Amino acid sequence: MNAPAAMNRRTLLKVSLIGGAALAFDAKIAFAAGPGAKSAVLNAYIRINPDNSVIIGAKNPEVGQGIKTMLPMLIAEELDVDWAQVKIEQTPVDEKIYGAQFAGGSFATPMNYMPMRQVGAAARQMLVKAAAAKWGVAEDTLTTGSGKVTHGPSKRSLTYAALAADAAKQAAPDLAKVPLKDPGTFKIIGQSKHGVDTPAIIAGKPLFGIDVNMPGLVYAAIECCPTYGGTIGSYDADTVMKIPGVLAVVPINSGYDPKGANDAIVIVANSWWTANKARASLKPVWNDAAQKRFSTAGLDAAAATQMDKAAETSLLKKGDAAKAMASAAKTVSAKYAYPYLAHANLEPQNCTALFKDGKIEIWAPSQAPAGGRTLVVNALGIGADDITIHQTRIGGGFGRRLNNDYMVMVAQVAKALPGKPVKLIFNRTDDLRHDFFRPAGWHSLSAGIDASGKITALRDHFVTLGKGGKTSVGADMSSAEFPAQLVDDVDLGFSLIESNAPTGYLRAPTSNAMAFVFQSFLDEVALAGGLDLPEFMRRTLGEPKVFPGEGRTAEFSTARARSVIDKVCAMAGWKGREGGNGKGRGFGFYFSHRGYFAEVVDVTIAPGGAVHVDKVWVAGDVGSQIINPINALHQVQGSVIDGIGQALSGQKIELIDGAANRTNFHDYPLPRITMAPKDIIVEFVRSDAPPTGLGEPALPPVIPAICNAIFAATGKRLRSLPVVPAQLA
Repeated sequence: MNAPAAMNRRTLLKVSLIGGAALAFDAKIAFAAGPGAKSAVLNAYIRINPDNSVIIGAKNPEVGQGIKTMLPMLIAEELDVDWAQVKIEQTPVDEKIYGAQFAGGSFATPMNYMPMRQVGAAARQMLVKAAAAKWGVAEDTLTTGSGKVTHGPSKRSLTYAALAADAAKQAAPDLAKVPLKDPGTFKIIGQSKHGVDTPAIIAGKPLFGIDVNMPGLVYAAIECCPTYGGTIGSYDADTVMKIPGVLAVVPINSGYDPKGANDAIVIVANSWWTANKARASLKPVWNDAAQKRFSTAGLDAAAATQMDKAAETSLLKKGDAAKAMASAAKTVSAKYAYPYLAHANLEPQNCTALFKDGKIEIWAPSQAPAGGRTLVVNALGIGADDITIHQTRIGGGFGRRLNNDYMVMVAQVAKALPGKPVKLIFNRTDDLRHDFFRPAGWHSLSAGIDASGKITALRDHFVTLGKGGKTSVGADMSSAEFPAQLVDDVDLGFSLIESNAPTGYLRAPTSNAMAFVFQSFLDEVALAGGLDLPEFMRRTLGEPKVFPGEGRTAEFSTARARSVIDKVCAMAGWKGREGGNGKGRGFGFYFSHRGYFAEVVDVTIAPGGAVHVDKVWVAGDVGSQIINPINALHQVQGSVIDGIGQALSGQKIELIDGAANRTNFHDYPLPRITMAPKDIIVEFVRSDAPPTGLGEPALPPVIPAICNAIFAATGKRLRSLPVVPAQLA
């Protein structure tokens, strides 16, 4: 997933003339004009209408990150049309045509920045060739702009709509060689464009998965085994079926462990309200005794025991950390921990499916619909080509909708009721309890510093979740965790403890936890060396150097890291450690998902220990180009508020008897407007690196910055999350 999406010349751009003026991409075009339409399909992404408006397909799932607007901006720029001419439609799911279609890891920009520009440029070149042939002139005498081709010497011009049919006769260009615009001439890229769906969202129009409607739709509510890994023992289907409006009771496998066994019961009714209320009459009995042994208290105790032992597995060993620690001028040791977190999407999990004649059609708010296709193939025993997936807008994902359990669930129910479209909806408690949680973790760290305050040794025994030598999903740690690459003597190791709770990726996966641990700990190390954290970071980074990427970790540039540190310190007027009398200032830096971010936070501690973030300054380097500035600003500000919520709103999932104990937003609170700082000041540092994504890398630094600010204000070092007033009262 690290490489840019490859666009195949033949499958992307080969066009042929069919039906008079209509153009189709091969015979298998997914994003094509409907029956009887007169628009011209130039390639899999572009349709040109008779009025010279242009419909551009957005291929990736829209989860609030702005991709449905951003990717078409790239195409429109190189196609050389005005943004006012553009209309955007979501493409179907077809990776044979569109390549990877997913939302996760802030990959959309690095994977698609060049390929989407090439799509637009190739179509523009075909239109230019058509005009040159029509007028018998050289291509280099032609210019484009505002959706038309102009011949300067004769002052002739034709709209793209007038040239589209002739463009089909041109040979498909080599995408690697199509001429691209100089960034200095951009008219769309780099200009703020509001989200294409924003007017419809404000008007309350149906866009999301939960809004899907069609004739004959029936509704499904689900009762999952509350204890992860438990299976169905018995339930009272007869009583439920007597309830007016109930149509079916269907046992299914939820997609959680254990694979292949039914662990959920779905009630289908003529309304979701009826189906959900009928759950009270199911009276299920679960086979879950073995799984009830797991609890948060038990995991904490197991982690504490494990930390007193040597790490089971070495992650990174270089030099002699023990020897360097023994000879250090000072040593610092601390233990840090963080809890399970839920994704808490505002739109609960849902999916709609229609099974008919051995095939299934699915309307899915999925971040990774192709992965869902594979799961449905396995669950239903049908071919991949027998599955049609429509992308809906997604009301919050943050990684939760990378797991396609809802697709597997509704597919099983739809197969049991062929010919009936079925919409499955989780209630809020289902959504919080039956998540794939951000894993909990525990760290025992130590560092040595020399007389100048420079770090000379680093050790971490990371206790994490897993079994059989394999970490749970999202529970790993990189051997390149900062500052391991910059320290000569390092010993990083991990040990596993078992849990039954399913885990997954949460926005800025692993980074959202590791930034808290390492940047908070390094603030302790800096203090022991008589430094503030920014200066400690500068000395640790040293001279400009680039470290190669390792595994999923991209290459790391010390110069780019230092540039955002210096920038944010200048923005905030950083003067070193400042705090006392209930007010404090903290700093945090982190590199994740190819983005370099440094943040400064001012906090006030109220009587009783409540923490309020007053102001945040953010400096980020995500490469050479900010494609949509207004959306970039919103992504960073939203990431900061998300991180504030993880740190301060009381978010955590606890296991009791093998089940999560949260039920709704009253006991799993999201950040409210009163928690948001008055100002979040954002500036970007441009570098020569290719543009990269913004959905995640601004989140991690704010959490340690808050904790470091609390220390500056109170002198109390917080080494576990979330921060609660009782810790500071």
